Amino acid sequence: MRRPPKDTEESARRISRRAAIMGAGMFGFMAVLAGRMRWMQVDQGEAFRLLAEENRVNLRLVPPVRGLIFDRHGRILAENAQNYRIVVVREEAGDLETTIAKLRGLVPISDEQLDRALREIERRAPFVPVTVADQLKWEDVAEVAINAPALPGVTPEVGLTRYYPLKGDFAHVVGYVGPVSDRDLEQHEGDPDPVLQIPDFQIGKVGVERKLEPMLRGTAGTKRIEVNATGRVMRELDRQEGERGAELQLTIDAGLQNFAQARMREESASAVVMDVQSGDILACASAPSFDPNLFVRGISVPDYRSLTADDHRPLATKTVQGTYPPGSTFKMLVAIAGVEAGVITPGETVYCPGFREMGGRRFHCWKRGGHGWMDMHDSLVQSCDVYYYELAERVGIDRIAAMARRFGLGERFDLPLSAVSEGLVPDKDWKRRTRGETWRIGDSLNAAIGQGYNLASPLQLAVMTARLATGEAIRPRLVKSVGGREQPVLNDGPLGLSPTLMAQIRKAMFDVNNDRRGTAYRSRIVADDLKIAGKTGTSQVRSVVVRNEDVPWEQRDHALFVGYAPYHAPRIVCAVVVEHGGGGSAAAAPVARDILARALHDGLPPLEIFPAGQRSELEALFSSMPLLREDGTPPADRA
Repeated sequence: MRRPPKDTEESARRISRRAAIMGAGMFGFMAVLAGRMRWMQVDQGEAFRLLAEENRVNLRLVPPVRGLIFDRHGRILAENAQNYRIVVVREEAGDLETTIAKLRGLVPISDEQLDRALREIERRAPFVPVTVADQLKWEDVAEVAINAPALPGVTPEVGLTRYYPLKGDFAHVVGYVGPVSDRDLEQHEGDPDPVLQIPDFQIGKVGVERKLEPMLRGTAGTKRIEVNATGRVMRELDRQEGERGAELQLTIDAGLQNFAQARMREESASAVVMDVQSGDILACASAPSFDPNLFVRGISVPDYRSLTADDHRPLATKTVQGTYPPGSTFKMLVAIAGVEAGVITPGETVYCPGFREMGGRRFHCWKRGGHGWMDMHDSLVQSCDVYYYELAERVGIDRIAAMARRFGLGERFDLPLSAVSEGLVPDKDWKRRTRGETWRIGDSLNAAIGQGYNLASPLQLAVMTARLATGEAIRPRLVKSVGGREQPVLNDGPLGLSPTLMAQIRKAMFDVNNDRRGTAYRSRIVADDLKIAGKTGTSQVRSVVVRNEDVPWEQRDHALFVGYAPYHAPRIVCAVVVEHGGGGSAAAAPVARDILARALHDGLPPLEIFPAGQRSELEALFSSMPLLREDGTPPADRA
């Protein structure tokens, strides 16, 4: 059936109208598309070209070269040594297990190193190089290079790593560096330096390396590298080196530090040596020590366990962290407090029957038979306890505490060392505030002989001795210069004490070492121009009085000695603490005497300055000590 012409015409009009609408829509879309393309290519072309360039070229940090550390004479204490290492790229290694097995046949890789490397390989992208062995010998690297065709994805590299040539001598002072850990990042939240995020970057962990980290770290450089779409590095376009860390010069004398460490041997002991005029710390030795190089790339579990299990605590910085009852080394301060308060005169005597009764308790003197009549001079020379029990009653603890603080006890000195202790100088307010108890007279008697609540570090005892020797408020200094700029010497001026009284105290200290009745007479120097003035001390670690020979090592008394030399023109002070060493005269005084003698000479002290009967023994002792060679390098057994 044919459609009427009128219907055919109407249908044609509808189709034409729809076609026109669709054509207009398509034209409009093409116009919008063309406009968009023009906007992207012409108007925004430069911006998009920049984005493309940024995706192709990355800016990466170049780790800075860490600043070197020297001793006062320019001997290197911490350096950046060449580090030969082997890296593996997982995607290029093929069968990784087979490649690693071949590599282990050529270079030494411990199971612990391998486990650490495999964990790192799993964390990183397959094209990122991961270190599997480092601190290798050149012969090992050459062996890998020769066998390169059989080791796909394995590449030998050379870089810099921290190295401590004197090993244990400066482990507690300089400290060591190690890889940045999550804990380090948490502690450095206020440090915006992005270099901390660089894989395998190392920062200071303890000691000077940690405390002066910002100075030593330097400023990172940058490099522009070209990468492909997957992020793989194609080539380096350019590089701008950063600023290396500042060079530090410490006040310590490496030769003296080495001698002190060697003289204490494997004792659990510490020694601090200072220049009495400048406050420069010339030695700051804790024994036993450890090799800080073990920590640089991460110490093994067996090595770390052996250090933490040692009852002599080789990881502890005993010189500033350890605090001990100062024992009889505290008596000079009590005597000064008594005379300054006007409650006693230097010539006034006190009778010592060997004990003092107080509150139904008997406070004993170390000499059970008693010393008889004692004045200030003799009480120091023979270290009579009863004299100071009497003095404590007259002076009172608050005056004693005030004098102790005047001489540097109870103060945390601002040194770049880990865990510097404040020690403790107790008084009535302290006991009421911390213990909720009132101060008792028995507390004063114990405090007067350096026992009870009193605590002091070897550093504080050295500062105390420097102030006794000079009458000046000397402050310790550890950093001599930074980047070649000399650091200021710190001295708070005169202590304001009677010169006559101070001279009497020094004369008593002189006789401690040089009078036959003195407790350190055996530990003397016989050369007239080098004679020592000092004081022995013994601090109890248990309340029950028992002979040290009858109890285990850890229950024996601590041995102490403080002294300076030469007596007539003080130059050097020394404080020594031997943990559980027994008596100060037997254990600490000989060590301090030998260290003082070494500090007064450029090299081993001559045997002629020691008592004739001890020279052969000392000759054998010195010859057996692992001392630095004449050129300042480590001894053969530690090279």
